[in-house]
Amino acid sequence: MNPADEYGETEGGGPDGGRSRWARVPAAPMFRSLRNRNFRLFTAGALVSNTGTWMQRVAQDWLILELSHNDGTALGITTGLQFLPMLLFGLWGGVIADRYSKRRVLVLAQVAMGLLALVLGLLAVTGGARLWHVYLLAFGLGVATVVENPARQTFVVEIVGRTDLPNAIALGGACFNIARVLGPAVAGLLIAVIGTGPVFLVNAASYAAVLAALASMRTGELRSADPVPRGKGQLREGLAYVRARRELVTVLLLLGLVATFGMNFAVTIPLIAKEVFHTGASSFGLASTMLAAGSLAGALVAARRARPTRRLMLGAAALFGVLEMAVSLMPWYWLFLVLLVPTGAAVLTFTTTANSTMQLDVDPAMRGRVMALYTLVFLGTNPLGAPLIGRLSELLGPRSAMTLGGAVSALAPLLVAALMLPGTVPGPTAPAPDPAAPRPPTGRGRFRR
Repeated sequence: MNPADEYGETEGGGPDGGRSRWARVPAAPMFRSLRNRNFRLFTAGALVSNTGTWMQRVAQDWLILELSHNDGTALGITTGLQFLPMLLFGLWGGVIADRYSKRRVLVLAQVAMGLLALVLGLLAVTGGARLWHVYLLAFGLGVATVVENPARQTFVVEIVGRTDLPNAIALGGACFNIARVLGPAVAGLLIAVIGTGPVFLVNAASYAAVLAALASMRTGELRSADPVPRGKGQLREGLAYVRARRELVTVLLLLGLVATFGMNFAVTIPLIAKEVFHTGASSFGLASTMLAAGSLAGALVAARRARPTRRLMLGAAALFGVLEMAVSLMPWYWLFLVLLVPTGAAVLTFTTTANSTMQLDVDPAMRGRVMALYTLVFLGTNPLGAPLIGRLSELLGPRSAMTLGGAVSALAPLLVAALMLPGTVPGPTAPAPDPAAPRPPTGRGRFRR
């Protein structure tokens, strides 16, 4: 098989009277979504803003340690407060994304985030920052994220359309990981030279890039779905919609298992680096960079695929689990670092494929609520998994805890495959109808499940 090609299972048209057959789907240009002017603007703004966000994460942690006299509990409280709104109100963010113009929702959310960063920056620069200020602003940022996240994810399909959606999601992942490398490095330099306060101000200014991009878009080229009229029971309607779709439930189940047990690098990598290999902070930073570099490579490879397949999603999850187990068993630190690169590539391939699968499988009117549930499962499992893996690290050692997480991730695809209809092979994603495209007269020729 040519690695540049992708094979998918299609329905109809074969000599077997409409039974499944394998069709060859050539790989598409890696940067094809960037031919879209609106997407170029959106990506450029996101790169600037994401870099600022990663800068603020580093500066916020540093400020908390300064204010609390190196109290790790204060760091945990801040993280918890920033995530708490997602647990409490996350699904309502999807209702908002379906009910209103996603572009306008994004503008309001970006303004709110920028103002929160500005307030924190002014407090830090003037010396008036207190721990409760950081806690309150972190909670406010979490509320803004509840609204912003589903609107941003579902706005991408309105920019590029369904055909280029997988490519756009992959390039978005690449943009995120570039910022993930640049942001902390720039923040570290700025903190050393001018202190933490100005870093928050730089992040506040970075939101102007997204606002400028949104304002400069050609609205006539957007493929906007009709807003869902205001009504009762829309949240329950979204949950019932997902519950009735086996293909969506299985994606969420797989994502939940892998995110809960496998994607706990913030816990496992520093513990192994410090307790097993006895390295310092600089070496731990190098490990994070290697993981981010692998994720960037995985995003670029995923960008060449014309469309996601469930076979790819299951395979990437299993490969990630196997690689994570291998990473946990490395006898030397340099081998530990080397294996983090393909591990990052595998997990990014899995998450981008799962994201594309969810968005292509749903009705446009439900996309916001479905992606809000996706985000809740993706992010909501971390507060459960991280303490669990941390506790297992204390009882069994960090190597064993990471091995266990990898084993669950490797076995989870087998469980998901068993829940699919018997006698079928996981095939390409069944796309939902595009409101801007004519509907086919029959269901033949569409991709299975």
